[in-house]
Amino acid sequence: MLVRRTRRALFALLITAILTAPLLAQSLPVAKPDAVGLSQERLDRIGAAVQRAIDEKRIAGAVTLVMRRGQVAWLKGQGMLDREAGTPMPPDALFRICSMTKPITSLAAMMLYEEGRFLLNDPVSKYLPEFKNPKVLMKTASGQTYTAPAAHEITIKNLMTHTSGLTYHWNADLGAMYKDAGVAHGLLQYDGAIGDSVKKLAALPLLFNPGDRFEYSLGIDVLGRLVEVVSGKPLDQFFRERIFEPLSMNDTYFYVPPEKVKRLATAYMWDDEKGLLRFPDKSKEEGHFIYSADYPYKGPRKLFAGGAGLCSTAGDYARFCQSFLDGGKTAGGKRLISRKTVELMSHDQLGKISSDTAFGIGFGVGGVKAPLEELGSPGMFYWGGFFYTGFFIDPKEDMVFVFMAQLHPTGNLNLDSLVQVLASQAIVD
Repeated sequence: MLVRRTRRALFALLITAILTAPLLAQSLPVAKPDAVGLSQERLDRIGAAVQRAIDEKRIAGAVTLVMRRGQVAWLKGQGMLDREAGTPMPPDALFRICSMTKPITSLAAMMLYEEGRFLLNDPVSKYLPEFKNPKVLMKTASGQTYTAPAAHEITIKNLMTHTSGLTYHWNADLGAMYKDAGVAHGLLQYDGAIGDSVKKLAALPLLFNPGDRFEYSLGIDVLGRLVEVVSGKPLDQFFRERIFEPLSMNDTYFYVPPEKVKRLATAYMWDDEKGLLRFPDKSKEEGHFIYSADYPYKGPRKLFAGGAGLCSTAGDYARFCQSFLDGGKTAGGKRLISRKTVELMSHDQLGKISSDTAFGIGFGVGGVKAPLEELGSPGMFYWGGFFYTGFFIDPKEDMVFVFMAQLHPTGNLNLDSLVQVLASQAIVD
């Protein structure tokens, strides 16, 4: 009888181990702050700053995460996932990460680059012929516009560094053309694929000759289309097979599955007169830029916008960031890209193009140079998203920080920058 009970107990333990192993594999390693050279007391300042913003009704809630030496020392959900429904913010909440999609698309492109599929100075038209013979928008002294042939074609490097001559819908000179032509940007329902939008974009003039200057743009969306054409796979499939599955990013999607929508944080907006408001059910217009908050779960679900389309969690995005600190490898040792490619992606590519001596632009990320303007390290790289999300990766300190909220417009709130400083000041080793 005792032998049978022992066998049943061992069998139950075995089944439990089999069922829970995938969950354990998906979890991030955790450490006490002092074990990785961080101060718990100083990390608590992050939570205090976030709580002040919640108490002052500047945000509904947020999730913050700090990893050092490959282990999570701080992960906290605060405030409300849905303020009106009274739903608390869980640490595994999903967020619209918008432009934090750009580093992921850039990684995908660099994976193909490492396979010898193209060179960074190749003209984009070699793979996307619609970009052949681009034209530049010109103005006369009286303000009349016309187009002239571009001095040279857009290169793949131009796309990654926002020096292509492309722009966004909010641009005063080209925004109306983008809107009227039906060019997508990823933050609004779109009845078409990224290839459809890119062809419309390619038919419009550039803002300047490629390589002349920096202009934040839809270039990474074009890069996403390039990934599709070169790989022969839709961008979502390439992401899933080549990046998300190897990194166990199981909560990162272009379109949130119906069963997970309840974990998607509610989007809010700041009004100078009325304060914090729930983002309206209808789309919002800012000049020629029209955007919504329900695009991750309502609409045709055809557009895979490489510059803005993804939703993710703090934990998933930390896995992505950690792979850069690990020299392009996953936690299981699978190599996504080489260490040299990580160096190239995080290296300033603008040089004399930019007059900003403190910050540079790599491939899909921004970088911090000396002298420092805020607490951090030279060589630290980062990016943020339209609905108030952000991250930084500090190779010198072997550290990752992720901030996730959902707010636009922000009303000039500087909480994201503040908590990044507070993450760095927590280092005590």
